[in-house]
Amino acid sequence: MRALRKALRYLIFLCLGLLAVLVALIVLWRFVPPVSTLMAARWASFRGVERTYVPLARISPRLIAAVVTSEDGLFCRHHGVDWGALNEVISEADEEGPSRGASTITMQTAKNLFLWPQRSAIRKGLEIPLALVLDRAWGKRRVLEVYLNIAEWGDGLFGAEAAARRYFQKSAADLSQREASLLATALPNPISRDPSRPKRLQAVLAAINAGRAAKAEGYLRCVR
Repeated sequence: MRALRKALRYLIFLCLGLLAVLVALIVLWRFVPPVSTLMAARWASFRGVERTYVPLARISPRLIAAVVTSEDGLFCRHHGVDWGALNEVISEADEEGPSRGASTITMQTAKNLFLWPQRSAIRKGLEIPLALVLDRAWGKRRVLEVYLNIAEWGDGLFGAEAAARRYFQKSAADLSQREASLLATALPNPISRDPSRPKRLQAVLAAINAGRAAKAEGYLRCVR
């Protein structure tokens, strides 16, 4: 019993320590450029990372509209979690689990900053409270800015600025609607989808996205 109590005490201290680190990072990254777990893993294994952090004001409104339209159309209407989409995914799940995700941009930001990439019920359970905290602590503009600067757009390629320069040889501020939509539709599979040389499916998705993004003004008031 003494050994059990000692182990339990250490576990409690460990959990409190991790919570303190998490809170400190949330506060710190509210003001300074954050590092995603994928970026940290690459540095730890001596692999390169290409990323140039830019504020939201230096990212084209076309790309902002394209990404929100593609990844989270209700971004400005929820508080970090789209409960309707989440309930729908859970209700459609079979014995093998959900066939699709319901991650908002805020949940993806929480995953990229604090969690691991592999899907699991545990990770999803952690994403939800983290997303709720980030939405409240940072606000929509900061969440979207961080997301667009840590999202993976290729092997070792992170953030909108680095992606725009690699694929289109221009800054993220100068992207056309087509270029923005090609970048947005690459996000679900950034390793195999090349925005500068899109395959037929990606080109079709980008064209659909461009049409929707052009009409997305009403969905983006929270980041204007």
